[in-house]
Amino acid sequence: MLQYQPAVDVEPLREAYRFTAKVHEGQKRLSGEPYVTHPVAVAGILADLKLDLPSIIGGMLHDTVEDTLATLPQIEEQFGPEVAVLVDGVTKLSRVNFNSREEKQAENFRKMILAMAKDIRVVLIKLADRTHNMRTLQYLPDEKQRRIAQETLDIYAPIAHRLGIYWIKSELEDLALKYLRPEVYAELKHNVAQKKKNREKYTNDVISRMSKALAEEGIDGEVSGRPKHFFSIFRKMENQSLDFSQVYDLVGFRVLVDTQRECYEALGVVHSKWRPVPGRFKDYIALPKANMYQSLHTTVIGPNAQRIEIQIRTQDMHRVAEEGIASHWGYKKGQDLQVTDIQRFTWLRQLLEWQQHLSDPQEFLHSIKEDLFPDEVYVFTPGGDLHSFPKGATIIDFAYRIHSDIGQHCSGARVNGRLVPFKYILRNGDTVEIITTQEQTPSRDWLKVAKTPRAKSRIRAWMAAQQRERSVALGREILEGDLARHGLEYETLQDQGTIETLGRELGVRNEEGLLAGIGYGKVMSHQVLAKLLPPEEIQKDNEQIEGGLERLFRLVGSRDRGVRVKGIDDVLVRFARCCHPLPGEDIAGIITRGRGVTVHVAGCQTALEVDPARKVEVSWAEDVQMPRAVKIEVTCADKPGLLAAISSAISEAGVNIARAHIRTFDDRAVNTFEIMIGDFDQLGRVLQDISRVKGVYRASRVQG
Repeated sequence: MLQYQPAVDVEPLREAYRFTAKVHEGQKRLSGEPYVTHPVAVAGILADLKLDLPSIIGGMLHDTVEDTLATLPQIEEQFGPEVAVLVDGVTKLSRVNFNSREEKQAENFRKMILAMAKDIRVVLIKLADRTHNMRTLQYLPDEKQRRIAQETLDIYAPIAHRLGIYWIKSELEDLALKYLRPEVYAELKHNVAQKKKNREKYTNDVISRMSKALAEEGIDGEVSGRPKHFFSIFRKMENQSLDFSQVYDLVGFRVLVDTQRECYEALGVVHSKWRPVPGRFKDYIALPKANMYQSLHTTVIGPNAQRIEIQIRTQDMHRVAEEGIASHWGYKKGQDLQVTDIQRFTWLRQLLEWQQHLSDPQEFLHSIKEDLFPDEVYVFTPGGDLHSFPKGATIIDFAYRIHSDIGQHCSGARVNGRLVPFKYILRNGDTVEIITTQEQTPSRDWLKVAKTPRAKSRIRAWMAAQQRERSVALGREILEGDLARHGLEYETLQDQGTIETLGRELGVRNEEGLLAGIGYGKVMSHQVLAKLLPPEEIQKDNEQIEGGLERLFRLVGSRDRGVRVKGIDDVLVRFARCCHPLPGEDIAGIITRGRGVTVHVAGCQTALEVDPARKVEVSWAEDVQMPRAVKIEVTCADKPGLLAAISSAISEAGVNIARAHIRTFDDRAVNTFEIMIGDFDQLGRVLQDISRVKGVYRASRVQG
């Protein structure tokens, strides 16, 4: 700290260390080290980010409330309210009971998002915490390593990207790859090391030529080359189905100059010396990214006809690129970072909006993962306002960004003055004017067209509302009929407030919730009658007439499908064909009147589209032995013997192949296998074994 803030009083930091060491005394990490090494390392990472004193104290104390007997009032009394707010923001909701791990994860993210909206330093402490945990992940069990690595790749690395802290993003991605695809990571490490000597020679040659060309034009530029991190190489190999030997641009080059004008002058020098690759130039200076990143990106055909990627920016732009939001830190001006500064991060405002509107934990988590996208396009309104969207976004996304009502009634648009349908994909620089008609309303097909979580959540909400209206009407019709058989009138009970009271007794909020529950089949009308009539009359009624849904459940409920439905016995259980859930996988249950409970993979698109009121908690029974058909897709080189090697890897894992379909394209093959899998862990092992086969680019599960 004293290196970048020599005047700061570090005594409170020393006091924070003493406090942390005392409350964590006797605790050990799985590595065997004293637990205090972790908060000290987190504080060190925050100091690398050059953060202020309260942030680093917060990092030192971040686990005290969660993992020791220390309390927030203690923290506030000893270190002040500012530090207490930071510690509270990163403390998980560990003392609250949740129905599922996913719900717990969602609520912890929700809490973190609310806290970081008030003070962005909360998420910086969380990123530092996750970075050190990933550095020491080798001491955890394999299954936990994979789960934490996947969460890091889905959420924390993209957040670091969104905040512009690229060194943390790159480190988290590489470490996640190490545990999710260990064989790929080891092979990359070996191959990169083998090429090191040639790569260094080539890098020095390019730096020398570029520096000389800039100097000849009177530009004082600092040229450097850096090896690309493993995850970016892996992603390129996977996306383009390449062998490592086919990846040439293992080094990225950077030119740092003093002024914005010199950036464009340097670009001209580079393009005059080497031929640029068409379509590979991006100007993030004129159109900065949402995280305030600015730079010129170009790809040229360099020496030996190899493609080289070059970034050109000023020293100030470089500081922002490396440190992100930390480079704008208010303490450097003697001020706090204000909420108005945070609002420049439009994605953070979107996260805040979703946490307010999305009550379903699975949809909330799904929206977070979808929105932390890296690639964006920039489009304009007719008035000249600029909006950024993920690559592949459509007119539907644009309409919902302007206003929900415009989205609901969008029937098309004019793009650059030309009429286009709502499935038109937005391109950089488009000017978009939305056309609406009152007759137009959302349909299920819109979900296939929409790209942004905002548009998808609004479409799902509209569809859920329509489902609910129909279910309320059906529920009332069913209940009125059953009440009439016993000489009771619905309107009379409604006027007396009895219907609402019965609803609360049956665990729903109000009369509408009760009727919707009956309409869905989540609440049975005989449960309502049981509250109004003597038991003998109910028994007599049951003997005379049995509701269609109850009869169906009773007929087939005895067939054990290995799934338990909370709160409902003797229920027909079906597995969704859209996602084919496997034992051990997180699952969600959807009630459908007359068809029982359909079990989906948690986060399945179809499950996200339904009214949350139709969802029931489901879980796998213990020791489920039920092999199920699962489709996997394997992309590989089109070489003799490779199909046999893949088939051998599957059979050696003790898995049968039910069907196989092979397609070839140029020098690669796409193989679709239907295999019989016992549980989710077995699927993970099979995919890992296939990925180890030399010549395989990608092996993944296919939904649907």
